[in-house]
Amino acid sequence: MNVSEPSLQDSIPELVKNAVLLHSSPIPPGTPVVRGYDWNKGVDYHALFKSYKNSGFQARNFGLAVQEINKMLDARDVPLNNDQIDNLEEDDFIKRKSSCTIFLGYTSNMASCGIRDTIRFLVQHKMVDCIVTTAGGVEEDLIKCLAPTYIGDFHLEGKNLRKHGINRIGNLLVPNNNYCLFEDWVMPRLDALLTEQKEKGTLWTPSKVIARLGEEINNEESIYYWAAKNKIPVFSPALTDGSLGDMMYFHSFRNPGLVIDIVSDLRRLNTIAMKAVKTGIIIIGGGVIKHHICNANLMRNGADYAVFMNTASEFDGSDSGARPDEAVSWGKIRMDADPVKIHAEASLVFPLLVGETFARYYHSTKEKTVSDV
Repeated sequence: MNVSEPSLQDSIPELVKNAVLLHSSPIPPGTPVVRGYDWNKGVDYHALFKSYKNSGFQARNFGLAVQEINKMLDARDVPLNNDQIDNLEEDDFIKRKSSCTIFLGYTSNMASCGIRDTIRFLVQHKMVDCIVTTAGGVEEDLIKCLAPTYIGDFHLEGKNLRKHGINRIGNLLVPNNNYCLFEDWVMPRLDALLTEQKEKGTLWTPSKVIARLGEEINNEESIYYWAAKNKIPVFSPALTDGSLGDMMYFHSFRNPGLVIDIVSDLRRLNTIAMKAVKTGIIIIGGGVIKHHICNANLMRNGADYAVFMNTASEFDGSDSGARPDEAVSWGKIRMDADPVKIHAEASLVFPLLVGETFARYYHSTKEKTVSDV
């Protein structure tokens, strides 16, 4: 009698079979399937970016961020009820303007690089309601109205650049002469602020100083020109931490007495968050700009929508690297929100994100802003 050969399954040791061929539990219905873009369909970048949500890794997070920002824009389109119209607010900069107040935060390097032009587009067309940035985020924009920043290289030697009076920001180059031009431009403005403080009792805050400088620069390439024109407040709690602070320091010797109050700005920022119907936060980078926006949203029990973009790690316990879920634990983002963090370098990704959301929305609507007249 022939003895049948043992099957492969029977010949595999039980231990190995249980380890390698462990039976799968069913995947829940509706779970997205991984699928990338089919280039046989031609070069269609909108279709490519739509495919990101099913590509996995950071492409997935990009797709979710597009979805989250579009939620902000959809909420923004909901008309305010009569009782939500902010007629009694005398400060035009903090009036409730829509059903979703969008906060934008970014660090100074975003104004230094070409992202400045993307941010200017958002502000020019009133697509954000409130900005928080650093001193460098203000001065780098203003300085570019006076003289250009140049492309360099990450590996240029610091001591050689120093000998030639050239400053390096990553692979960007800023000649010292740019800051000399800035000093010549800003010093008379600081004199004027001090005169107004003495003669009219004006209480200056960082946001009011930035609005005045935005008016004075009178250049349509500037973020802060459009912020002043469109009554979008710009907060910078660390306004002295940069060249602008250097100028204030020099000014304190030649014409002392200028006072800038940060507490009044804190009240202004928190009021914007508290009176908002819904809020969305978009934060590029970390540090003070990230926390200042998140903490303002704590005053209303958290933001409704949130997108973070940075390369920082959470494992040192810093707020810069903290994922959105940590902000949920503090009440800075709502428990029912679907916040997203894109772990990516912003100069590469942020223009694409704006292109798939704000820019696509803007160019698909017939409504134009004052900047289009």
